Amino acid sequence: MNNKRWFALVIAIGLFVVSIVVQLSTSVATTNFDQMFNFEDNQLSETVIEEGAVDKKIAVLHLEGVIQDASGGSLINANVYNHKRFLDTLEQAGEDSSVKGIIIRVNSPGGGVVESAEIHDKIVDIQNTYQKPVYVSMGNTAASGGYYISAPADKIVAHPATLTGSIGVIMESFNFAEFAEEHGINFNTIKSGKYKDIMSSSRKMTDDERDILQTMIDDLYGDFVDVIVEGREMKEQRVREIGDGRVYTGSQAKEINLVDDLGTLDDTIALMKKDNQLGKASVIEYEKGLPFNQFLSGTMQSMLGTEKDLFGIQEFLRQSNGPRAMYLYSE
Repeated sequence: MNNKRWFALVIAIGLFVVSIVVQLSTSVATTNFDQMFNFEDNQLSETVIEEGAVDKKIAVLHLEGVIQDASGGSLINANVYNHKRFLDTLEQAGEDSSVKGIIIRVNSPGGGVVESAEIHDKIVDIQNTYQKPVYVSMGNTAASGGYYISAPADKIVAHPATLTGSIGVIMESFNFAEFAEEHGINFNTIKSGKYKDIMSSSRKMTDDERDILQTMIDDLYGDFVDVIVEGREMKEQRVREIGDGRVYTGSQAKEINLVDDLGTLDDTIALMKKDNQLGKASVIEYEKGLPFNQFLSGTMQSMLGTEKDLFGIQEFLRQSNGPRAMYLYSE
């Protein structure tokens, strides 16, 4: 490499280092210092979004993204949904005696069956144990598992254009049997039981295997129906009629009693204040203390673009998971 190329390389590296320093400096200037260097991942702090009485608070919790237990997040993106963190935040809002009401802002297409059920059960537990009202404010999407976790809320408020509903269960997998046969690819499977490789991608599914899986899906769908029957005080037959997997706009959902009112998050806050004599209450959001490694990954993400899936890591990990039943709406 000649001198000119070495010089160009040094300049490029220098510019890259300078850009990192600038990004770090900007992040430091706009980030709470205590949170930025917090190494305890379970610490929560409060941000006041509406001033009011300190002994009467309305806590706003944000649930965004696919509801799945990926508590560690991703290597690059520190802002993915964190299941344990959300449950911990919900529990703290319940235990805090100064919090008189909870609003969950849902923007999710749903996700795992177990994870959705855990959030639902936690909401019901807070309502029963602490006697606190829980309202849901729906964002762009609150479908399938996003609706499942909303069903027990004392009131559900959706934007007229919100996509909700998608009541049902889905399980999918790829099948490469025909492709493998055409290209002379053989799969060797050694198993302990007839159904051990059920939903294998290397062969066609048999009728009895499909029946087994359909029975499981039907049972989980029955659980979904029961959640809506109890939470929305609707007849089971009616829930099954409207719960055929289709999505509804917020306006349509209101007509069939899946939501109570139409409005924004601000409207939901105002409604909670009015309904529960909390006119002088302050409104807070919880913020998680940001461990330094997540601060750095967030800075790198802001430099490289929030929509980038670098190296295909997220997609690879997602596709590597085996088939499972999901309360999930996907376009």
